[in-house]
Amino acid sequence: MVLEWLFAGQNAARLAQGLWLTAKISLISVALACVLGTLFGLLMRVRHPLVRFVCALYLEMVRIVPILVWLFVLYFGLSAWTDIHLSGVWVCIWVFVVWGTGEMGDLVRGALESIEKHQVESAKALGLNRRQVFWYIELPQSVQRALPGAINLFTRMVKTSSLAALIGVVEVVKVGQQIIENSLLTMPNASFWVYGLIFILYFLCCWPLSLLAGYLEKKWES
Repeated sequence: MVLEWLFAGQNAARLAQGLWLTAKISLISVALACVLGTLFGLLMRVRHPLVRFVCALYLEMVRIVPILVWLFVLYFGLSAWTDIHLSGVWVCIWVFVVWGTGEMGDLVRGALESIEKHQVESAKALGLNRRQVFWYIELPQSVQRALPGAINLFTRMVKTSSLAALIGVVEVVKVGQQIIENSLLTMPNASFWVYGLIFILYFLCCWPLSLLAGYLEKKWES
């Protein structure tokens, strides 16, 4: 009876649409954050004091200010201050890109700086220039070292996409809330079943990524 109610009418289709929107926000955000974060990580290695200060300030702002505050500022504040109105979906994407770029950049920086100095010095002693050292020595090892942490970051971005419901984006959590509100009289314990289903959907999306990160970490440590 519960399954019949849960998938009655357009409930299943609406949940699928909400899940697709969640996946769309997550995939676009992850793709952009991966590219921009890699560039940001390289920029963080520049030795100029001003560049280092700006990068550190950006990273701290991303880490200290809650993502929900970023969402509210960009969604509500931007329209009030500049009369520019962005859709909730694109607000979420850009906020997650800003956050993911900072976190990904720090992963890339840490991975590059973890390369032992004697490897770089030995490569230079063999006649490799700075670009060759980066491509043949630093890049392969840093990708290997940063990838498990990057996958964990992408998993966090998928889970954090649920905050989109708070600015009116009709993703899977928002659809679940609407189904619950429409079913309070006919199904008093609707919230248990609907949120239980959403829990399973998020788990199925994130669990393979967590397994992949753990597998890669164990494989490369051995």
